[in-house]
Amino acid sequence: MKTEKQKMVAGEAYDPMDAQLHQERRQARLWLKAFNDMPEDREEDRMRVLRQLIPNAGAGIGIQPPFYCDYGSNITIGDRVFFNFNCVILDVAPVHIGSRVMFGPAVQVYTATHPLEAAQRSSGVECGKPIRIGDDVWIGGGAVVCPGVSIGSRSVIGAGAVVTRDVPDGVFAAGNPCRVIRTIQP
Repeated sequence: MKTEKQKMVAGEAYDPMDAQLHQERRQARLWLKAFNDMPEDREEDRMRVLRQLIPNAGAGIGIQPPFYCDYGSNITIGDRVFFNFNCVILDVAPVHIGSRVMFGPAVQVYTATHPLEAAQRSSGVECGKPIRIGDDVWIGGGAVVCPGVSIGSRSVIGAGAVVTRDVPDGVFAAGNPCRVIRTIQP
């Protein structure tokens, strides 16, 4: 029988009040508090905390606090990725971020979702859908990336966009809902 964590990461309905999940979220909050409150002149210490929070992060990661996530352990980040202030990643399902990706301020990445039917939703179960962001992507400030979305390599997402479906490689996409505006030369 699967644990609630195994169900969560697999995108199946799970109980978010499970003791193991509660403990892992609590530990993530402690690391986030330490990271977000640490002075900039203690960069080595901040990076040590960040590596505990997000063990699958590449080299040259830059995150401007405050930064928030659910677990951290479900996030994989490539090399030379930058997050501006106030970014949030709800990582109940895997989040794969390529290399050389830039996040503007207040970008929200949501894998978490809930049942549409009220009866099932009121039962307390949740689920998640993985998100994949390719290499060399720029996501403008205030954009929201919804559950289950993939953003192709070399694409740019306009500020304030709400990305509800996949975005192909090498395009500029913007709006609510987000749509492809034009192709970008490689």
